[in-house]
Amino acid sequence: MATRAITPIDVSDLALYTEDRWHEPFAKLRAEMPVSWRPDSPYGGYWSVVTHDLVTEVELHPEIFSSSWIHGNITIADPAPESNLQNFIAQDPPIHTAQRKVIAPAFSPSQLGKLEDQVQARTRALLDTLPIGETFDWVETVSIPLTIGMLCILFDMPWEQRHDIKRWSDWASNIGPETQNEGYRAAFMQQMMEMLQRFDGFMDARRNLPPSDDLLSRMVHSDAMGNMSPIERLSNIALLIVGGNDTTRNSMSALVEAFQKFPGEVDKLRADPSLAANAAQEIIRWQSPVTHMRRTAVRDTDLGGQKIAKGEKVVMWYISANRDERVFPDANRFDVTRANARRHIAFGHGIHRCVGARLAEIQVGTLIEDIAQRRLQIVPQAAPTRLASPFLHGFTAMPVQLRQD
Repeated sequence: MATRAITPIDVSDLALYTEDRWHEPFAKLRAEMPVSWRPDSPYGGYWSVVTHDLVTEVELHPEIFSSSWIHGNITIADPAPESNLQNFIAQDPPIHTAQRKVIAPAFSPSQLGKLEDQVQARTRALLDTLPIGETFDWVETVSIPLTIGMLCILFDMPWEQRHDIKRWSDWASNIGPETQNEGYRAAFMQQMMEMLQRFDGFMDARRNLPPSDDLLSRMVHSDAMGNMSPIERLSNIALLIVGGNDTTRNSMSALVEAFQKFPGEVDKLRADPSLAANAAQEIIRWQSPVTHMRRTAVRDTDLGGQKIAKGEKVVMWYISANRDERVFPDANRFDVTRANARRHIAFGHGIHRCVGARLAEIQVGTLIEDIAQRRLQIVPQAAPTRLASPFLHGFTAMPVQLRQD
């Protein structure tokens, strides 16, 4: 086998993210070894793909780079058999295609039009309650309620159960060395089974009603998803909760940091609130709320001058691809007028691009527009606490005060 490009940097190291030190290692890899092999890590050996063009290439060839749970699933961690989630993004065509077609109509333009009105109303109502000049946690008070609220709407779930959704989302999305033991996995499955029991009740109720546009109704009344096994139901519910919660939540939280570092961008938004839609694309690019996705090579192949062997895990680092200077000039800058902000791949690319991406954009854009129109200044009161994860890029706490100009 040809000599491999061996990286001295384990970019799965949690400290890179909790200490916000990931920028330089990825810049070095983009410049010197865009495809590189890390022989050892808490998750075993893995390939890193770090440039925009090569991440896109992997995404566009699912016949070579598999997402299937059968080959290892979609994160850098190899799941144990009992916790190997079989949701539709951890499938390859034709299963992925059939199941995605069931979910996609729930995010059609007509459905999004109805949801947008609710997003706007909920955002305005929440911002009306925020104190001026008092310290509060932006993550807990703003980002989480706005995203969990939308999930309650999508699932027609009582608002009183929102804390359960957050807890299940946190368990389902947790990827770290501490998850690689039997005790953690047992606790994980206990949480997931509790979630399944709750949602099976919702789904049984819909099964006895005529089909509707409701997301769960679409699932139970479809051929592709109407007769799923318990692990398949659990897996897809977990996916929808994580996809609808963590990514949007972390983009909303990142706004605080972006506005602090680049205050001139706030002035641009106040002068022209119509920039909010593009600013939403830009904060999603700048934050990259999903740090990586994993694929597994199902045959020997070449990528970026490297020979990848069948069975090896290939990790696409979205967080790096979205800072690729060849695509995004001055990529570390948050720029609400960036002409090609929409070229980010924070939601993936190709057949696996996030089915709810447009709803996330509406939620984030609405929050940005309302902040600008109200002339709110968000002032951090201490350093944020960052999520310890190589999979999701986000925050667990962010103390702030609001001022109104």
